[in-house]
Amino acid sequence: MKVFKFGGASVSTLERIQNLPTILEQYKSEKLLIVVSAMGKTTNALEKVVEAFFEGKKEEALQLFENLKHQHSQLAEQLLGKPLDQLIDFYTEIEWLLHDKPVRGFDYYYDQVVCVGELLSTCIVSHYLNHSGVHNQWVDVRDVLRTDNNFRDANIDWTFSKNKVKDTIEPLLQKSSIVLTQGFIGATDENESTTLGREGSDYTAAVFANLLDAECQTIWKDVQGVMNADPKLYSKAQWIQELNYNEMIEMAYYGAQVIHPKTIKPLQNKGIPLYVKSFIHPKEEGTYIHNARIENLPPIIVYKENQALVQLSSRDFSFVGEGLTAKVYNIFESLKFKPNLTQNAAISMLCVVDNQSDKVENFALRTSDFFDVQVQKDLTLLTIRHYNDTILQELCGTRSVLLKQQTPETIQVLLDKV
Repeated sequence: MKVFKFGGASVSTLERIQNLPTILEQYKSEKLLIVVSAMGKTTNALEKVVEAFFEGKKEEALQLFENLKHQHSQLAEQLLGKPLDQLIDFYTEIEWLLHDKPVRGFDYYYDQVVCVGELLSTCIVSHYLNHSGVHNQWVDVRDVLRTDNNFRDANIDWTFSKNKVKDTIEPLLQKSSIVLTQGFIGATDENESTTLGREGSDYTAAVFANLLDAECQTIWKDVQGVMNADPKLYSKAQWIQELNYNEMIEMAYYGAQVIHPKTIKPLQNKGIPLYVKSFIHPKEEGTYIHNARIENLPPIIVYKENQALVQLSSRDFSFVGEGLTAKVYNIFESLKFKPNLTQNAAISMLCVVDNQSDKVENFALRTSDFFDVQVQKDLTLLTIRHYNDTILQELCGTRSVLLKQQTPETIQVLLDKV
């Protein structure tokens, strides 16, 4: 059997959803576990709902959610020719929460609200596929994938989830060629919704591939396969025909948006190959990712925009390495916040982080107990693997380089505003 993952772009419009039966027709003799993301920019819209709710703006949150409800209900009716009543259950689950007042942390409410994007999309897609003669079984993944309560970046309970896959998913695949479920989300043992980290649907698909001993996993995207750069940011981006697990892990670690960083490990552990293919041109070759060594790769370029540089300077000239570094990393851990790059000097430490305003402020406040702290925002972290001087000069242009780290294989530079 195979595992497919369709991202938000592949189900973002009426026409793209209507294209799914054509793609799946090529695999009608296969057993498929299909993971589907939220539609288009739904997750972004739901994040605004959570922000308004958490700030006490109940009416704004409800109105934002009403807009999203209308979009999904209208799309379902266009696809099916009639209202889809099952959506109401998901709407009610969120509206009940939004009428309350927040008494827990932001990350908890984020997961309870944002998870509905995947539930709505898969409900609509599943009904449309059945309506089109592509028979499938819809499953709420929260009944299968158990996680801890580390909201927004939950960890999977592999033992429990493996048993649930065996008890629920495998019997369904005996009866039906296709099981369709959600990516990105799971649930705690108290049935509270969790998310696995932004873009976590790739990871969900890899978890299922591992637990089902799948033949392969395919991620369907709006490009031919893996590119050596984001074509929206670098006009000379080129398709890469073949990669290995190690290269993909490095790309994901440095921030490439092609797959979720956790995706490769479950596949590599069982030698399951990964394909990245185009849902627009499904017969094109795509990118093949496996465990063999690959030579002569082009420069691989990763931009991380909206970065902040936190400069920590020792107040009493204590060496950073004498216990202060450990304190900094303990603060990162307690805030569930990760640096993208760090650099130490004798009495100072530089930390490059995603500019999540609440976490940057908390980090700066906590570290100010030990350091003088300065924060610089609106920066870009550029990473180039297999770099050369020509490509580095081209990409940096006239922008000031605030920080640089390099190995023989990889260079990272922090660039000031344009």
